[in-house]
Amino acid sequence: MTNTEYDKIVSAVQLYIDGFNEGDVKKFEEAFHEDAWMFFTDQDGALHKTPLGQEVFQAWAAGVDQRDPIQLRILSVAQMGDAAGVALAFGDDWLDFHTLVRIDDIWKITNKTASHSSR
Repeated sequence: MTNTEYDKIVSAVQLYIDGFNEGDVKKFEEAFHEDAWMFFTDQDGALHKTPLGQEVFQAWAAGVDQRDPIQLRILSVAQMGDAAGVALAFGDDWLDFHTLVRIDDIWKITNKTASHSSR
């Protein structure tokens, strides 16, 4: 992975992080592919899945107190050709894996898979 591609991948994920901390739906729209999905297991281990779009993005944007930003840390980045994966720690509660694809030299998140840290 070149530094340039690493920076582009991290920039796409940073849009996701900034979308939360700035309550900005447009940043989520820019970060995610229009056909993206989310799968996650909650505290009880129940599996949830949903397409990502306006409804979810608006809920995410509205759910953050901007005076107390969410701490999202990038733990790892891996790239294989036009595909990449990024692991994130989402505060103390969630662990996220984001899958990205490069389309016309632009990285987009196509899938978010998450697990509550209690699992």
